[in-house]
Amino acid sequence: MEVLIVDDEPLARARLERMIGELEGYRVSADAAGAEQAMKAIAEVDPDIVLLDIHMPGDDGLTLARRLGEMDDPPAVIFCTAFDEHALDAFGTTAVGYLLKPVRKEQLAAALEKAGRVNKIQRSATHAGPARSSITAKTHRGFERIPVENIRFFLADQKYVTVYHTGGQHLLDNTLKELEEEFGEQMVRVHRNALVAVRHIEALERCAEGGYRVRLAGIADTPMVSRRHASAVKALLQRL
Repeated sequence: MEVLIVDDEPLARARLERMIGELEGYRVSADAAGAEQAMKAIAEVDPDIVLLDIHMPGDDGLTLARRLGEMDDPPAVIFCTAFDEHALDAFGTTAVGYLLKPVRKEQLAAALEKAGRVNKIQRSATHAGPARSSITAKTHRGFERIPVENIRFFLADQKYVTVYHTGGQHLLDNTLKELEEEFGEQMVRVHRNALVAVRHIEALERCAEGGYRVRLAGIADTPMVSRRHASAVKALLQRL
């Protein structure tokens, strides 16, 4: 599982990274010294778990945790702090763990395992089938109905979601989370910002820079698969 460490103290980040390196099944994919660096790292590496300090310059860890909780597909958050008086506030967020510094390896391992279980349950949750056979998108002509069978994937960027279909691409008013809940098992999340139509997946293709992209029938665009979701997508293709 991919882990992001967020702490303004370099020695604290190094210590956590060293301990994680001794645990099987986890890898530090990035670190950050503050909230804004953390948000950029999350957009780039899409981690499964964030180890988060509370006292940092700028937005503190509690504020960052609340921002993460508003995401469609947030990583699990474990607070790592030298102060115990924030525990109540911390569990007012979506955090799944609260570790006091100096963090012990056994405590860290237990918290990471719990965070992994929580994420797996969230991702395997099933939803009801779609209520629509078409969706309405904004176009230069006004609004256009797009048959669901023509949709290849949805891509979120900031506050907007774009639908990519055999007739082009258009903006939607829906959030990615709403679309994932509506279309259930017909769509698979391949990245924090992308949902792909399962029935139109032809292959996973290696990228020159590493990682994978999804090749879809009838469309040239190939959405990126994050490391966080790669194993689940591979398992899905093996079952098809």
